[in-house]
Amino acid sequence: MSDSAPAAPPVRPPTVRARTDHDLDACTRVLATVHEQDGYPVNWPEHPHTWLTPAPLVAAWVAERDGHVVGHIGLSRADATDVAPGLWAARTGVGAETTAVVNRLFVSPAARGHGIGALLVAWATEEARARDLHPVLDVVESDAAAAALYERLGWHHLATLDQRWSPEQTVKVRCYAAPATR
Repeated sequence: MSDSAPAAPPVRPPTVRARTDHDLDACTRVLATVHEQDGYPVNWPEHPHTWLTPAPLVAAWVAERDGHVVGHIGLSRADATDVAPGLWAARTGVGAETTAVVNRLFVSPAARGHGIGALLVAWATEEARARDLHPVLDVVESDAAAAALYERLGWHHLATLDQRWSPEQTVKVRCYAAPATR
């Protein structure tokens, strides 16, 4: 008879799948935790389900670990409120309609450090490219962790500028574009 402790169960890698409407409650719970800890989103949405499903959304995914939603990302067509598509268009001489906006990325604080953010960004980037669109995004300048993630993944900083979110609120955002395909 052995006195050794039982072996720990193997750690399963996170999985990514298309988000469904049934995931919205779980996503909202994770988002609330992220907002409480990190202040993202800057302004808590009055209707989180609607915030997670903006009108120009073309696809969204969730990351799961052990059957629980631990992360989320969306991919949208550019709209008038997005500044990164215009910056990319001006830099490359193409129209903003050739971009897709990576958005609504968040990972549960308890699940960080396992590459989930990078995995979700890769899924959104791959989908944008499959649609012949170039991925772009913006992040609030004060969100150093998000900016560090995008830069670590090779995204190019296009500019930092003021973005008007409402008549009463202007926020400084860092705009990024995914690296060019090889």
